[in-house]
Amino acid sequence: MAKYLFEAHYGAEGVKGLAKEGGSGRRAAIAKMSEVLGGRLEMFYYAFGDVDAYVVVDVPDSVTATAIALAVNQTGAVTVKTVVLITPEDIDKAGKKVVDYRAPGR
Repeated sequence: MAKYLFEAHYGAEGVKGLAKEGGSGRRAAIAKMSEVLGGRLEMFYYAFGDVDAYVVVDVPDSVTATAIALAVNQTGAVTVKTVVLITPEDIDKAGKKVVDYRAPGR
C-alpha cells in the first residue's frame, strides 16, 4: 500500500456542503470511500491558510489515488492536489540504487 496526501481546497459549493454536513461527516465519508477502495483513512485535518483540509490515505496503488483525485475534482465543489508520500526506508533504498545520470553540459 502507498500513502498519499491530498490537499483539499473547498469552493463555494463545497463550503456550503461542509457547513451543512459538518467536519466529522466529511471525515466519515472519506474513511468509507477509502475502505471501499481497499485502503484506509490515516488522518484528516482542517486548517487555516491556503489549504482547507489535509487528508492522508493509505491505498493500494497510484491508480486508486488517481481515481480519488478524479472523483473529487470533477465535482467542482472541492479540488485536491495529490502528493505521494515516501517512507524514510524507501529513501534509504533509493539512495543505494546506482543511477547512471549525466548532468546537462558535462
